[in-house]
Amino acid sequence: MYYLDTNNPVELFKRVLKNKIYVDKSMLINKLNDFIGSEDCYFCITRPRRFGKTINANMLGAYYTQGYDTHDLFKDLKIVQTASYEEHINKHHVIYIDFSNVPQNCNSYEQYIDSIYKKMRKDLIDYFHIEVHETDDSLSDFFLASQEKFIFIIDEWDSIFYEDFMQEKDKFEYLKFLKRLLKSKTYVELVYMTGVLPIAKYSTGSELNMFKEYNFMNDSTYEDYFGFDEKEVKELTQHFSKPSYEVLKEWYDGYYKSDDTSLFNPRSVSFALRDGVCKNYWTETGPMNEIAEYIEHNVGAVREDIVKMVAGIPIRVKLKGYSASDLRLNSRDEILSAMVVFGFLSYHNGYLRIPNFELMEKFEATLERKSMGGVAEVVENSEKILEETINGNAEKVAEMIELAHDKEIPFIQYNDENSMSCLITLCYLKARDDYEVTREDKSGKGYVDFLFKPKNYGDPAIILELKYDKNAQEAINQIKEKNYIEKVKNVRECLLVGINYDKKNKEHTCIIEKMIQEVYE
Repeated sequence: MYYLDTNNPVELFKRVLKNKIYVDKSMLINKLNDFIGSEDCYFCITRPRRFGKTINANMLGAYYTQGYDTHDLFKDLKIVQTASYEEHINKHHVIYIDFSNVPQNCNSYEQYIDSIYKKMRKDLIDYFHIEVHETDDSLSDFFLASQEKFIFIIDEWDSIFYEDFMQEKDKFEYLKFLKRLLKSKTYVELVYMTGVLPIAKYSTGSELNMFKEYNFMNDSTYEDYFGFDEKEVKELTQHFSKPSYEVLKEWYDGYYKSDDTSLFNPRSVSFALRDGVCKNYWTETGPMNEIAEYIEHNVGAVREDIVKMVAGIPIRVKLKGYSASDLRLNSRDEILSAMVVFGFLSYHNGYLRIPNFELMEKFEATLERKSMGGVAEVVENSEKILEETINGNAEKVAEMIELAHDKEIPFIQYNDENSMSCLITLCYLKARDDYEVTREDKSGKGYVDFLFKPKNYGDPAIILELKYDKNAQEAINQIKEKNYIEKVKNVRECLLVGINYDKKNKEHTCIIEKMIQEVYE
C-alpha cells in the first residue's frame, strides 16, 4: 500500500517517542475526535517549518489507522485518560499522504499529480477488490465503490507550490484536485491538512472553502499543540544540565499564544538541549534568503521596518494575512505577513517584532547584503566605529556617525530618538559579533539606550546613551546618576559613551569616558 492504512506514520511516530526530548501533544486527538463524521470535519492547520506539524500528523495516522494495533504507543500519553480514546483508536481507514514527496525526475505538475492518482487508485482497487469500469475516471469513484469511510491526513499540502515546474494554471488545477477528492464527499470522515501556507482564497467560492483554517495569526483553538510553551520548556530543562531555561528563552522564545504567554521554537529547543549549546538550528534551511531578496528589491518601506526591528523598535501594523496565492509578495503587507507565516517575525497585539536572538542574527546578516545600498554601506563601516569607540576617539566616532547620517537613507533622517536609535544600530551592527547588544535594558535606576556586554574576557563593556537636541555630557551624567553600570559590574573596564545630535547645527557630538572597576573573582 502507498497511502491506505500504511505503517509509515506508525513507524515515524515510534521514532519520535524514542527521542530523549518529547513533549506530549496527544490531546490534539481528543479535540479532533469530536468532529469525526460531522459536517465540520475539514481542518487546515498551518505553522512555520519545524513547529510540530508532521509529528502531529504521524501521531494522528498512528492512532486512527485500523491497519495496526498501536495501543502500546499511546499507553503513556495523555489521550489515554479521555473518554474518546478507545472509541477511535485503530478504528478507521486512514489515507496518509505527504505531498512533499515528489517523484524522482519529476519535472511537471502533470507527472506529480498522476503519480499520486495512480498510487491511490491502486491502493483502493487492491484492498477493496474493486472492479474497474470504463466510466471510472476519478478517485472519488473508487472511494465510493469501496463503500467505506476514510480519515485523510494530508501533510505539507502546500509544498508543491515551491517547485520550479509549477505554473499559475497548475496551482488552480491542484486546488481542483483536492476539491474533487474531498469536498462534500460522503466517504470523508475527517480531513486533517497541514502546511506552511494558508489555503489560497481566490474568491468567495473558493475551491477549498469547506476547510476551517488555523494559522499563526488567528489560532487560539489548536495553539497548544504546536511549539513549546514556557511550562514545557522548563520541564525539559530539568532533565538537562544545559542550556538553562533563561538562555533558551533568549535564543528561541518570542512567539505568543492568545493568552499572551510565550511560545518557543520547538526544533531549536530540542537541538539545543540535545547538543548542550544554543546555535542557529532553525534558519539554516528554508525560504529566508528568498524573503531577504523581497526585502531588498521590492518595497523600501520593509527595509525601514526591518532596521527598526533590529534596533528593538516594534512595528505597529495591521496585517490581513497571507495565502498560497501571494507568493509574489509585491506589497509591504504581503511581505510582512509572509514573514509571520514563515515564523521569521512575531505578530502579537498589533505589533511586529523579531522574535529572538536566533532570528536576529539572520536579519542582521540581511542588512549587510550589498543590495541593501546605503544601509549596507553604514553596516560595512560599523566595525571601524567600534574600533574607534574602544580607542576612545570620540571625535572620530561623531564624524563617522555624521557621515552615516548624511547618506540618502530617508528613515535615518532624524525625527526623534527612535530614528537616531536606528542609525546607531546600523553604525554598531558588527559589534554584535563580539558583544551581546541590548536596547532599552533595565539597569540601575532606569533603562540604558544601548548596553554592550563583551562575549570575550578582557574586552571592555560599553554603555551608550543618546540625546536629541541636548548635549553629550548630559548623556554621560545620566549613565552615572542612574547607575547603568550595574549591569556590567563584573567587567573591569567600562566605556561610557554619550552621543548627542544638535538639530539646529545638524551636528553630532560624542564623549567617551573610561571607567575601571574592581572585579572580585
